[in-house]
Amino acid sequence: MDKLFNDFSFGLFFWQALILVILILLLVKFAWKPIMESITAREEGIKNALLSAENAKREMENLQADNQRILNEARAERDAMLKEAREMKEKMITDSKIEAQEAGQKMIEQAKAAIESEKNAAMAELKSQVSTLSLSIAEKLLKEELSNKESQTKLVEKMLDDVKLN
Repeated sequence: MDKLFNDFSFGLFFWQALILVILILLLVKFAWKPIMESITAREEGIKNALLSAENAKREMENLQADNQRILNEARAERDAMLKEAREMKEKMITDSKIEAQEAGQKMIEQAKAAIESEKNAAMAELKSQVSTLSLSIAEKLLKEELSNKESQTKLVEKMLDDVKLN
């Protein structure tokens, strides 16, 4: 440190100080404004980036909320469609059962009617055969006893009226 104080020269110090002041003035005049402008531009760019990030964050939150709402609506719509499909299935099954019962009942009624018709036809035919057979038997049995065919027919009809077929 002593060497520094011993070798100190005011002339050199003056010229160095003058050069430093000139250098500072030149820097202020030519470099300070562009440096400050670039710093300000950089600061604005960072602010804009932060605002854009905040806007993007809000937009993402809105999109997530919209997605959740749409998902909930889709679930509700799916549930409604499933419920409607179940109701339609149950209605179709019920309608089919009713239709099958009606068709079965109709077939039973037709069968009963056909049976009754066949029964009546068989009874009529049976009565006809019985009357023919009875007449034939009565004719053979009473041929000798009754000379008149008219009295035989009356007798047979009277006997047939007495006989009741179920």
